[in-house]
Amino acid sequence: MDSSSGEESDLSESEINEYKEKPYEEIRSGKYKVKALNGSLRCPFCAGKKKQDYKYKDLLQHASGVGKGSANRSAKQRANHLALAKYLEIDLASEADETSRPTVPQAVDQTPEQTELYVWPWMGIIMNIVAESKNIDTLHDKGYWLKRFAKYKPINVQCFWNEVDLTGQAIVVFNSDWNGFVNATQFEKAFESERHSKKHWNGQQTQLGSNIYGWCARADDYQSNGPIGDYLRKVGKLQTISGIVQEAAQDRNSIVANLTTKIDLTNENLDELQYKYNETTMSLSRMLEEKDRLHLAFIEETRKMQRLARDNVRRILEEQEKLNHELETKKRKIDNWTRELNKRETLTERERQKLDEEKKKNNERNNSLQLASMEQKKADENVLRLVEEQKREKEEALKKILLLEKQLDIKQKLEMEIEDLKGKLQVMKHLGQDDAAVQKKMEEMNNELQEKIDDLQDLESTNKALIYKERQSNDELQEARKVLIQGLPELLGNRTNIGLKRMGELDPKAFHDTCKSRFPPDEAEIQATTLCSSWQENLKNPDWHPFKVIVEGGNPKEILNEEDEKLTNLKLEWGEEIYNAVVTALKELNEYNPSGRYVISELWNFKENRKPH
Repeated sequence: MDSSSGEESDLSESEINEYKEKPYEEIRSGKYKVKALNGSLRCPFCAGKKKQDYKYKDLLQHASGVGKGSANRSAKQRANHLALAKYLEIDLASEADETSRPTVPQAVDQTPEQTELYVWPWMGIIMNIVAESKNIDTLHDKGYWLKRFAKYKPINVQCFWNEVDLTGQAIVVFNSDWNGFVNATQFEKAFESERHSKKHWNGQQTQLGSNIYGWCARADDYQSNGPIGDYLRKVGKLQTISGIVQEAAQDRNSIVANLTTKIDLTNENLDELQYKYNETTMSLSRMLEEKDRLHLAFIEETRKMQRLARDNVRRILEEQEKLNHELETKKRKIDNWTRELNKRETLTERERQKLDEEKKKNNERNNSLQLASMEQKKADENVLRLVEEQKREKEEALKKILLLEKQLDIKQKLEMEIEDLKGKLQVMKHLGQDDAAVQKKMEEMNNELQEKIDDLQDLESTNKALIYKERQSNDELQEARKVLIQGLPELLGNRTNIGLKRMGELDPKAFHDTCKSRFPPDEAEIQATTLCSSWQENLKNPDWHPFKVIVEGGNPKEILNEEDEKLTNLKLEWGEEIYNAVVTALKELNEYNPSGRYVISELWNFKENRKPH
């Protein structure tokens, strides 16, 4: 549109019908194009919309919906769309699609069922309900009838009783949709098949018996007297099937038209909201830029204030340091004056006597301390001597162990040579017993085998003697260690850093810490104690020796075998802390008691966490 915004603001609501004639003439003159070259229709007043191809019915609904007015639409826009709707209805009526034109219902021959009047919602009537004393309570119960006719899906049953002759009537209510109609007709057909329909009811008034009769409620029932007619007129109305169909179609078409109009209005509102959103987004962008500028200014001002605050604090600290220095100088002067006064006061005779007594007490305390120091020094010397002796004996034991290992290697080598000679002898026997050279070779090999056996027996005897001697030395050493440990607490006193440490004993703290993180508090203590005891028993097992000997600098050295299966499984299952505790105890046992494999007490410097030198 080329009309200005000033014209739009000048147009009032009362001038809409008058103003629509102007754009209508402009559309007719060709100023605004409604029909495109490809035959599709478009709205010339909504050029910015995405949808430009309309069918005749859709464009007419769009123009009518906008022309009827909206709170978000201006009077000029409404007038323009009213002009478009007028142009479509008058000038382009011949261009309408056949599918877009309303379908004129064709007159068809209707069946009697379609013209017959039914009571709607659909209902069925039950007559001649005869009650007896034994079933009167059952027949009065509405649930009984709902259950009896359950296959027809009734939604309610209303009973009417004559208390004089104990006879009754009932109305069965079905759903108001077509499924309810089907159920009602099946209900009626069931009674017809049993010859208990309405026709039979009317023909056998005098010979009814105890059978019930039923049918669908129709116009004559609706207009009848009595409780049945009163109830039908109260809750229902008369309708034909074709009338119900036509009413449903009209309602559906009305709903579709209303929804189409609402959709067009919603699309228009969405476009306006998009425009407002764009304006708001631009305004928000400007506000964010202003906010960033103010934030930068605030940061700069904050840094400036922080610099000023640091300068003030530094100046205050310097002044405080100066005051502290002056105060300290004055304090030293006062202390000097105080000491001078104290010296002058002690010049009296009484003070001199007190000083002499204090000197005597100090001398006595100094003498006692000197004696205690001498005793402590002697104790330390004895401890060091015992430690050196223990170290020397341990080195001798280690040498014996290495000698035993060498002898064990020699023994194994001799056993292998003996087995080899035995095998060769067996081979010689099979080669031939009559050959003199073979017999001579076998005799030499038998002699050599006997020498090897004699050497092996001598080696075993020597080995047993060394083992016995080593065990005897170890027992003597352990007995001496026990005597030393028993008297050590009295010898060391309370103020020494030297004490006893149980070597090879597991640290229970590692087990408690790990179990606390894996078990509940009441179970963690039991698990930790059980696990610690189990591994302490494993350490005592002499068959488990996870160490290997390496040669380092020409000297054999025993180190831990970290690939041991039991240690590897322990580390994977219980973690580093328990693994380290077990490894520490293993190393202590291997160092201090490798043959006995039980916990022993050892001198230890607890301050430096090492053996005393």
